[in-house]
Amino acid sequence: MSQVLTRYHALYESVLSRRTKPELHKGLDRMAARGLLRLRERRSRLSWLTSEAKAIDALAPGVRSHSEAALDDEVSRVREVFVRGRQDGEGVRRALALTREVARRETGEEAFVVQIVGALGLYHGRVIEMVTGEGKTLTGSIAAPLIAWQRRHLHVFTVNDYLARRDAHSREATYRRCGVTVGAIQQEQEPPERFGIYARNIVYGTPKQITADYLRDQIRLGRVGSAWAGRQSMVLAGVESGSGPMVPGLRAAMVDEADAVMIDEGVVPLIIARSRREDDMADVYRQGGAIAERLDEGPDYTVDHVRRRAELKRRGTHRCAQMFETLDDAIWSAPRRAEELVRQALVARHCYLRGQQYEIVDGRVIIVDEYTGRFLPDRSWEHGLHQAVEAKEGVEVTADRETLARLSFQRFFRTYPFLCGMTGTVADSKPEMEGVYQRPVTSVPTNRPLIREQWALRAFRTRDAKWAAVVEAIVREHEKGRPVLVGTRSIAASELLNRRLEARGLEHRVLNANFDAEEAELIAGAGRAGVITVATNMAGRGTDIVLDEASRAAGGLHVILTEMHGAKRIDRQFIGRSGRQGDPGSAQIFVSLEDELVTKHAPRMGSSMRRSGSGEELPHSPAVRGLFRLAQRRGEAHDRRNRASVLRQDDWIDKHLPGG
Repeated sequence: MSQVLTRYHALYESVLSRRTKPELHKGLDRMAARGLLRLRERRSRLSWLTSEAKAIDALAPGVRSHSEAALDDEVSRVREVFVRGRQDGEGVRRALALTREVARRETGEEAFVVQIVGALGLYHGRVIEMVTGEGKTLTGSIAAPLIAWQRRHLHVFTVNDYLARRDAHSREATYRRCGVTVGAIQQEQEPPERFGIYARNIVYGTPKQITADYLRDQIRLGRVGSAWAGRQSMVLAGVESGSGPMVPGLRAAMVDEADAVMIDEGVVPLIIARSRREDDMADVYRQGGAIAERLDEGPDYTVDHVRRRAELKRRGTHRCAQMFETLDDAIWSAPRRAEELVRQALVARHCYLRGQQYEIVDGRVIIVDEYTGRFLPDRSWEHGLHQAVEAKEGVEVTADRETLARLSFQRFFRTYPFLCGMTGTVADSKPEMEGVYQRPVTSVPTNRPLIREQWALRAFRTRDAKWAAVVEAIVREHEKGRPVLVGTRSIAASELLNRRLEARGLEHRVLNANFDAEEAELIAGAGRAGVITVATNMAGRGTDIVLDEASRAAGGLHVILTEMHGAKRIDRQFIGRSGRQGDPGSAQIFVSLEDELVTKHAPRMGSSMRRSGSGEELPHSPAVRGLFRLAQRRGEAHDRRNRASVLRQDDWIDKHLPGG
């Protein structure tokens, strides 16, 4: 029976790999897809993976006794089996035992059994959850050669250029000895250099970099908007001139930090655009902003902060019409377009705030990634919103941009015939991961028991009371000699805390921008005794915080989260910095009824609770905890609806556009 299931699995996988476009399965295809997912679930049960991993671990003594030459010879033989597609279960076990030994000799790191479990899950096309600090980089590096052998080429996605460069360099010796080449795509590289890197077996890069290169290829080929050739070759400069090896395009993908890349950023469209050459609209955007300032919220317009929309009421429409008549530009004589400009100015005024959604750097509006707190200097908002924000801030209004091509990351990832991923917090999004990407999710246990303490939630009526309590908590743990890591949701919040800590004379470090290498270095040092680090929620992601002996003796790293995020798993990701590999540690969350999560997703309940009772700190009760969890669930549901909307749009494009 198992042989029949295996053949069915291989047959259906081959059918899926021949598809030229991503789509949600329907009818019989949907039934077959569900059957395949159930089969994958059966083969990805933790008990099966663990049994296989123990069998691989049992091979270690024999493999370790190999001389260097003997090890290289056997790796070469096993590689040829995979290249020809002749591997079986025994061959996979032997191959992982060999890549594990190669990694041990080249890096000094020997994978634990739980890491072998994770590597097996990746090889079989799963998304695996491994707690922060459990060694996902090593896990991925022992599975990657097997995937590259079988699929010829593998793209490994990371969250920033620094991690792509670091991981490609640190694993290069392991990969080279396994007979595969590796490279990293970086922002500053020119097309000829990029082409040479894409021709390698394993390519590290960010979704933004690789997706943008793919879209540029489609533009060169004239396929954007008229055809979708998901498995076409990358057409960088070397191919166009007929020189060099052929780049195979999209064969296989392994996504590090899969929850951030495939879910949080999965619906963010990557856009290739160029500046328009027609008339200058700068004065028009400034005039629209001036009109918006003269309108009154309530009588003239309403703002939906959750959806980031503004609607004019009858009085507001009438007042706008009167102001349009005083302006000379022809655009104000077209009521629908004129009102749209005013609505954009209102959204820019109320829904996009400096220090949260953007910052002003060298006289330019720079978008801030709301999930990571990093700057995105090469991105701009669409449909005149960016220009409306520039007009609001009084900086130079840049030229509007014409979209040449756009593609959501989730649509791009679904184009790969083979897809796997790993992260520290994906179990909460298991239904979505399985529904959108058809990837089963497997949670891998920790190598050592988790002994981190989760302290009770502390809730306050006002932000001021919350920040005062946060500072006192930092002081208390700092005086014990413990390292303290404080997470904020925005640049503005990190700067506010920075000022309060300076006022108390506490030495600390603040990370709130896009300096990946420096950020990783500072995060790595956040485990030293007495160090206070303030960081946006995802700063330094992918970097381990290692405790020194003094901090371990003092109780380990203490993590303070100053606000709950819109998704519970992002809170878990930050809290997971403490207690890695069985280290001591603790974590606590501070919230207030004035936090954005409550004001956006549970405003009435928040107002009612604010009026009841007395005292700045709210009692620790099920009602208080329930309010914040309800607001968070509503935030998660809102984000899921947005992602589902983008998914429906992707599928409509695939179905209705010619060649889509």
